[in-house]
Amino acid sequence: MAADSVLRRPSRRRAETPVYSLYGEDGRSPALDGLHLESIADRSRLHNWEIQPHRHGALVQLLLIERGRVTVRMDEEERVLRAPALVWVPALAVHGFRFAPETEGLVITLDQSRLRALLDHLPELLDSLAEPRLVALDRGATVTRALFAVGHGLREDYAGAGAWRAPALDHAVALLATQAARLGVSEGAPHGSGNGNSHALTSGDGRALQHLARYREQVERHYRRQPPVAALAEPLGITPTQLNRLCRRHLQCSALAVLHQRVLLEAKRELGYTNFMVRQIADGLGFADPAYFTRFFLRHTGRSPSAWRERGAGS
Repeated sequence: MAADSVLRRPSRRRAETPVYSLYGEDGRSPALDGLHLESIADRSRLHNWEIQPHRHGALVQLLLIERGRVTVRMDEEERVLRAPALVWVPALAVHGFRFAPETEGLVITLDQSRLRALLDHLPELLDSLAEPRLVALDRGATVTRALFAVGHGLREDYAGAGAWRAPALDHAVALLATQAARLGVSEGAPHGSGNGNSHALTSGDGRALQHLARYREQVERHYRRQPPVAALAEPLGITPTQLNRLCRRHLQCSALAVLHQRVLLEAKRELGYTNFMVRQIADGLGFADPAYFTRFFLRHTGRSPSAWRERGAGS
């Protein structure tokens, strides 16, 4: 990575990573029915083309970068993308951008509930969209031209008042979200497999993937308390043994590991982007003893929380 591609480390004077409706707006945005569109320049130019690391509590975002260059910080990953490119930001992911001046493209912000309403019949697709996407596109490829054509059409419908506007917006958003999910999948991988490692889906897997999607929702709601897996499985109507079997088959890890991965991600976010003391982070993540939190973090990362913070999230 080029030397000039590194984002400035966020200031630790902030008490915590900002959570915005839209970047720089503390209140609820005036988005129409959970949808907001703007050009990259509309907001980035106001901030000298740099969007500091932040996250959205219940919003997802799709960036279609048509011209220019962007340095993306997504949780621990940092990459430089040259246009054309696509970035998918799931809810709660810490993300920041530094755009080259005059970068052109579109930012689509969608309430998570609207995304779920559009794609609820495709739980494996929704599950895939829980992961970030940073994708360099081939300018001459048909899929790239189609993506930007749909994006341009969406922007025109969003700004207009034509007949059947609402279903046209929904259709375009569903197409873009579906393509974003597909672009992160390895060639030959089954649909719903973000990393190409899942087993091929069968007709009987639909209910299993619904259970997994609901389990991840339970984890997202309750991970700070670290409840037993049995308590998280109960609302799904399945036993902990069944849940473990589903997780091992489709996620290649145990149900408890899914919970621990979410706890670990939040620990890294708070160590990297806040000035909370280690014992405060441990307490906020359900650890009764800071020493146990330190052992947990060391086991998963090879470093103590203090050492990880000192070296920096991206090192």
